[in-house]
Parts: sequence; structure tokens; C-alpha cells
Amino acid sequence: MGSVALQALAASVFIAICGMAVAAPTVVTVADGLVHPWAVAFLPEGRFLVTERPGRMRVVQADGRLGAPLSGLPPLAVGGQGGLLDVVTDADFARNRRIYFCYSEPDADGGPANGTALASATLAPDAARLENLRVIFSQRPKVASTLHFGCRIVQAPDGALFLTLGERFHRKDDAQALDNHLGKVVRVRPDGSVPPDNPLRQRAGALPEIWSWGHRNPQGATWGPDGRLWIHEHGPQGGDEINRPEPGRNYGWPVVTFGENYGGGKIGEGTAKPGMEPPLHYWVPSIAPSGMAFLTSGRYGAAWKGSLFIGSLKFARLHRLEIADGQVRREEHLLEGLGERVRDVRQGPDGWLYLLTDSPKGRLLRLRP
Repeated sequence: MGSVALQALAASVFIAICGMAVAAPTVVTVADGLVHPWAVAFLPEGRFLVTERPGRMRVVQADGRLGAPLSGLPPLAVGGQGGLLDVVTDADFARNRRIYFCYSEPDADGGPANGTALASATLAPDAARLENLRVIFSQRPKVASTLHFGCRIVQAPDGALFLTLGERFHRKDDAQALDNHLGKVVRVRPDGSVPPDNPLRQRAGALPEIWSWGHRNPQGATWGPDGRLWIHEHGPQGGDEINRPEPGRNYGWPVVTFGENYGGGKIGEGTAKPGMEPPLHYWVPSIAPSGMAFLTSGRYGAAWKGSLFIGSLKFARLHRLEIADGQVRREEHLLEGLGERVRDVRQGPDGWLYLLTDSPKGRLLRLRP
């Protein structure tokens, strides 16, 4: 046996002994022909609910067949990064058929301003339309911009909804002000009302929906196995961050950042400041993260269970982060040859990981070991 073969055998034995064996992952195309898909949620009988940024929501059958666009969506401000964005099903969907989705909401008077909005609706029994539509949150103020909508939704175990909100790019300083929703994470009840224990409800001049502030453009959010909200957000040039937003805390943008201005140049006052929370993890250079999911199933073996998976738009790959004691201990890059921007990452009810690729011919993928 040659030396290379002996080394490979020794490595495989060592990995097997350590219980770390994970075969190289592959992707299976569940559905294709999606136009800039942004988010996937899971329906009974192995079906999927997928949003397309240009303004369509579809049911995808378990065999990959695309349904016609659902009727019943509100008016959308489609353009740039705006359009129809995140979608999740209610924890009690089997009983109430309720979904929540966020999108770029146009100004009511027809002007150029827009903002991120959160709506609830029920999926009709024939899954052909949305009914009982209700806008339960609208970002204030609306801004004339096609950038930085944020727009990821997480429903906590108590039923409350967290929504991430971008600072709209040109209004970055507003991320530090509490009289607006720009660059914030907000928390509302499913009917849009403000929970009585929100951290700023009693603070004069602060909007009561605000949970945390000082965020740039969070496009990934999930509920962690530690019972806490986790998000990630885009930095400018460098400085993409993972944070665990705590109630009433300031996460620094644009005062502190590990990024720099486009074209070069310092932003703010450095990378740390008293009273501003440091990121749990950051990337330099930026990976342009989107989508975020903890793997809680054992589908991929013990080595991957508990890992945090994040998509990269910039490098068109999947990142696996090993978490221990609330810290990132190791990072692995997967699907390096995918060649498609990864927009969303979710764990399905079946325990498999699902990805959406962001392109005019986007795909819904299942990750298999």
C-alpha cells in the first residue's frame, strides 16, 4: 500500500474513532425555475412555501412542481433589494393556517419612499390564495431607497415575532436613534401589539416595538438551541457580524464596526466602545451572509448536530460554524463549487437542510451527506 493510501486510511480510522465522520455534502435539486427566491417555509405533506423577490409566493409540491403565484398579496415596492422577502409559518399552522411575511411596502401616497412591513395572512384551504391579510407592523419612517430592508422573521416559543430591519443604507446614523425603526430588531405580538415586557416601552421618546438597535442590514435570523435570538448582518467592506440581540442593547452600527467605507476609509470610532455590544463573530473580508439555521437533527451525524449554517452570497457557498459555550470555535466552508448565491438556509421538519439560490433561475436544494 502506498504512502498516500496509508495516510488516507489512517485519517479515516482516526475520524471514525473520534465520531467525526461526515461525508462530503451534495445537493439535490428539489425545484428549479424560481426567480430570485428569497425565503422558504415548510407546509404539511412535504410541501414548501417559497417567496420570489419580484413579488410572487408559490407552493412547491414535494415532487418539485411549482404552483401558480398565490393571489392576495399586498402592494409591493419591487426594485433593487426590495420586493417580497421573508416568510414563516405560525407555530400553530396545522390548526390556524396562518403565515407571516415581510416585504418592502410602498408609500401610501405613491411617492418614492418605502419601508419594511410585516403582514399576517391565512393560506386558503386550496393553497391558491392568501386570505385575512393584515399588516401588523410598518417601519417608520419610510425612505426613498432600494437598499437594506433587513426583513427576517423569527417566532419565539412564546409566540412573539422578531423582525430584523435594515437602516436603508443612506440613513445609517438613524440606527443609533430610538425614535425610528431604522437599523433595529423589533418585537411584536402576532396581532401587531407591543408585548408589555419590551425593553423600551416605558422610555420617553423611544418606539415601543424596539428590542435592540445599532444594526446595519440583518438578513439572517433564527431561534437558537440556547433559547435566544441569533442574527447576522451585513457589514460594509468587511465587518459582517453574528449577534445575539439582548433586550435594550446597542450593537454599535455605525459607531463601531470591523468594516470600512466602500473605496476605503474609516467608519465611526473603531471596533469597540463602552455601552455597545461586540459581535459574537465577524468576517473580514465580508462573505455577504444570508439565511441562518441551527441544525438540531441527527441527519448528518453527531459532528454536525448543533452547528450553525449560514449562506454566503458573495462566495456562493455554505458556512458551517461549530458553537461551544456560546462561541464560534471552528468554521468550515461547504459547497465551494456550487456557483450560486445562497440566499436562505433552513432546517425542514424532516431534519434535512434546505437552501435557496438567488438568481433568475434559482433553485430549492436539499443538502445530503
